[in-house]
Amino acid sequence: MISLKPLPTSPEAQLRNLGWDWMIGQDTLPYLANEAVLVTPAEADAYYEAANELFEMVVAAGQQVIDQNRFAELGIPESLVELIKLSWDDDRNIHLYGRFDLAGGIDGRPIKLIEFNADTATCLPETAVVQYAHLRANGLDDSHQFNAVFETLTGQFEELLAMNPDLQPTLLLSAMRDFPEDDANVALIGEAAREAGFEVEFDFIDNVEFSAEEGIFWQNPKNGEFEKLDFWFKLVPWEAIAEDEPELIGILTDLVRKRLGLVLNPAYTLLFQSKYILKILWELYPNHPLLLETDTKPLAGKASVEKVLFGREGANVRILNSDGSERQTVDGDYGDYAKIYQEYVEFPTDSAGNTYQAGVFYAGESCGLGFRRGGLILDNSAGFVGHVVE
Repeated sequence: MISLKPLPTSPEAQLRNLGWDWMIGQDTLPYLANEAVLVTPAEADAYYEAANELFEMVVAAGQQVIDQNRFAELGIPESLVELIKLSWDDDRNIHLYGRFDLAGGIDGRPIKLIEFNADTATCLPETAVVQYAHLRANGLDDSHQFNAVFETLTGQFEELLAMNPDLQPTLLLSAMRDFPEDDANVALIGEAAREAGFEVEFDFIDNVEFSAEEGIFWQNPKNGEFEKLDFWFKLVPWEAIAEDEPELIGILTDLVRKRLGLVLNPAYTLLFQSKYILKILWELYPNHPLLLETDTKPLAGKASVEKVLFGREGANVRILNSDGSERQTVDGDYGDYAKIYQEYVEFPTDSAGNTYQAGVFYAGESCGLGFRRGGLILDNSAGFVGHVVE
């Protein structure tokens, strides 16, 4: 049984002091529990080490995809292959950040990789800021949390500047309209970039202009002029861009090749984002203690989880019993994608029967831990729960 520590004092005052008032809206702060998961120092260290090791493993798996030309198996559109290879072969294209979703790690259970949200991972504000403010509001200090997300993300932007001296330190952040949660995540990324020395602007993706000959442009509302920015962060999935804006993929390929701009996260991130990478990891590292068996068909004699290659927030997930019967399912908009089957593993639970999935952010290294809490399948109704190390 998972252990929880009451944190009765709301972090609202601390959030206001930090200038993060947007976390106090009706869709944000109530999403935080008034308690935290108790994690031992040894468990926190194990999460840190696991995510570092898993990142090395997914890089090896990505190399396997490229070397063996297995892009189609991963569901990756042909139009993206050239850009993936371009960004993979140029170390200046840093993978900015992602989040490993993990089962176990507490309550005596081994850590197991569920998936890697490598492209457009969210939960950044809750992990980096809100749980920290909650900790401080209840009289605890930094030593009681595995949480250096903001500092590590800032370090990644500093590294980007150091490795790309031929580009101007100008960053355009983009998200899709009408997704306030995405705006909050992008705001945090922008703060980290400013701290590192970037000039930062924001606009929704439908307002951004792209030119294969000149680069990426933002229209300054103050004077109506179009201004070129050399770095572009998009909280928009690569596969969605490829499906909805195929011409844009060609333009981005040209401008990255000509060093007219750098895109974050890079296109090769889609290698990690496709859940087919879980099958390739199992091929490369069979029976590795951090992995669960994964195949393109249900696992004989084992309970498994059916996932679509590019599903999000638990959509289009089915849990199958060992005899193939269905235990639970969640519908969604991603049902046209191919499927993989991952060995089912139970998540730790609390006394009320809620399940807990750990999320460990990775930004050049493991940098922060948080938990999502919900039912058997964690969907977009799941809550966020912070943690206390003691």
